[in-house]
Amino acid sequence: MTANSVPGMPHRTPEGILWEPSGRWVRGRTAGVTVVDSRHPVLVWEPGVPVPLYAFPRGEVREDLLRPARNPPTGTHTGSTVFYDLEAGGGSRANAAWTFPSDALADHIAFEWARRTGTGLDHWYEEEEEIFVHPRDPHKRVDALPSSRHVRVEIGGTPVADTRRPVLLFETGLPTRYYLPREDVRLDLFEPTEHSTGCPYKGTAAYWSWRAGDDVPADVLWSYADPLPAAGAIKGLLAFYNEAVDITVDGERLERPVTHFTRRP
Repeated sequence: MTANSVPGMPHRTPEGILWEPSGRWVRGRTAGVTVVDSRHPVLVWEPGVPVPLYAFPRGEVREDLLRPARNPPTGTHTGSTVFYDLEAGGGSRANAAWTFPSDALADHIAFEWARRTGTGLDHWYEEEEEIFVHPRDPHKRVDALPSSRHVRVEIGGTPVADTRRPVLLFETGLPTRYYLPREDVRLDLFEPTEHSTGCPYKGTAAYWSWRAGDDVPADVLWSYADPLPAAGAIKGLLAFYNEAVDITVDGERLERPVTHFTRRP
C-alpha cells in the first residue's frame, strides 16, 4: 500500500501511525523560502497525539535545503531515526524535518511547525489560505451557531455574565463553549493578560484573568478579535472555561467538565 491512495481513506501502519492522503495543495515557507510545495500531502496521526501533521513526497520538498541532523532526537516521532536540519534564508533550524519508520511513508518527509515547536517552517498554506498551529483535522467539525438561550455565568457565587443572545460553539471532542456579547459580561471584574493561543479552526485568542484571584485559574476568559472565516460568528465575543466557572443554561446548572484544558489553581 502506498501513500498515493484515495483522499479520505485512512490507513494504519504496523507502528500504529494513522495516515490518509489529502487533496489539498499545501505549501510551507520559512525566511521567505518555499521549502514545501505539495499537491499530494499526507495527513499523519501519531499514536497518542490528538492532532495531525503533514508528510510530503520527497519530490515536492526542497531536499537541497536539508542536512543530516547534527543532534537527532532519535526515537521521537514514533521511533524515527532519520532527522534533518533545515538551512534556509541564511539560518539553520535543528531537527526541522524527519522521516517515519514505516514502509507506507518511506518516501515522505514531515516537518515541524515553528509556531508550535520553535523549529521547522514559519508559514503554512492550504490552497491560498494560511493555516496555523497544525493541519485541520478533516474528521473534526467546528460550528458556531447564534442562539437565544439564556446563559448565566457565576464565579464563586458572583454573577459575571447574563445574556439571551449567545453564540454556541460546537467543537468535536470538547464541551460546548458559550460566546457572549461584551456588554453582557462584567469585564470590569477581569484584567487582560499577555497570554495568547492559536487555533487552526478559530484563530488567535486574547485572555483575561479574574481580578479577585481566589481559586480561579488564570486566563479563564478569552476572545477572538479576528477569527478565521469558519468561526466568524464569535468575532469579539467572550467565552469562559466551563471547567472553571459555573454556567447555567435555560435554568439548568451545567456540570463542570474535566478535559485537557482543566487547570488547577
